Amino acid sequence: AQFVESGGGLVQPGGSLRLSCTVSGFDFNSFTMNWYRQAPGKERERVAWITSGGSVENYADSVKGRFFISRNNDRKTVYLQMNDLKPDDTAVYYCNSLTYWGRGTQVTVSS
Repeated sequence: AQFVESGGGLVQPGGSLRLSCTVSGFDFNSFTMNWYRQAPGKERERVAWITSGGSVENYADSVKGRFFISRNNDRKTVYLQMNDLKPDDTAVYYCNSLTYWGRGTQVTVSS
């Protein structure tokens, strides 16, 4: 299986980014997909997840109301729309399902 994240970058506080994770070699349509993040010196934190059909989404309290997860099962891609970004959102963001992980994409929020 291959999970490939993209869309990270440098953004000013209050800005937005949209992350994508495209999956191959995995039964994408059958499983919940997760977005995690890990900041330097901190534990990896699950920030959002979405069920296989996309009907249920959940968010960590730290991002609720600012981040939105979605998926396109035809494209085998999961997205994370991140709005009103804060410096504390700076981290490497990973997509995951079961035991599979991508390599991550860096998000830096700084003025």
